[in-house]
Amino acid sequence: MRLSGKVALVTGAGSGFGAAIARRFAEEGARVLVNDLDAKSGERVAASLGAPATFVQGDVTASADWARLMEAAATRFGGLDIVVNNAGWTHRNKPCLEVSEQEFERVFAVNVKSIYLAAVHAVPLFRARGGGCFVNIASTAGVRPRPGLTVYNASKGAVILMSKSMAAEFGPDGIRVNCVNPVFSPDTALSAAFAGGAVTEEAKRRFLATIPLGRFSTPLDVANACLYLASDEAALVSGTCIEVDGARCV
Repeated sequence: MRLSGKVALVTGAGSGFGAAIARRFAEEGARVLVNDLDAKSGERVAASLGAPATFVQGDVTASADWARLMEAAATRFGGLDIVVNNAGWTHRNKPCLEVSEQEFERVFAVNVKSIYLAAVHAVPLFRARGGGCFVNIASTAGVRPRPGLTVYNASKGAVILMSKSMAAEFGPDGIRVNCVNPVFSPDTALSAAFAGGAVTEEAKRRFLATIPLGRFSTPLDVANACLYLASDEAALVSGTCIEVDGARCV
């Protein structure tokens, strides 16, 4: 059991990567706080994990909701060891100048502000435990950007740099901060937005042609990378990114 005795919070855990991460962590002995904006989806995932899991609804862009998540971790599980910032959002694939101001603000609120709020609220709990671990889900888009998702790409670049800076700043507190960068996956709620419409076979072929290993990332691929980074096996790993991308970023 690689996470035995650990308490983990996974945001955006009602589906896709987040659900797989929560499930993998529970399988490895963690008690899991499942978070999502969609109560129905989040409750379903938590119920499927059984006793080691509980669901807390919350908006990752709202400081008050982060405070409630921390309170739930403290009262239900006695503290917190791991935060996986998985919740994310994107504008539809389209030219940069067609992205509205409202879309821009939402992308940065969900993808970047949430990382800041996670630090503000979780670091005190980590310090109380003598250390902790953030795993932030960024993207290959933050490393090898392509046209059509410029604002989203920028937000994920910000996640990567913010994570590295947090690793340097919070390292003396025994707090590790790392990223996982998935490549496109048709198994997530955002896949149609990334594709700019329906995820057709032609769209899949177009994305697949950019991945040397010849397949998409799966939720389990991403969950396994997160598991390693959250485990004691990665005790000296901080400020890094694991690209789960089949060599797309090479």
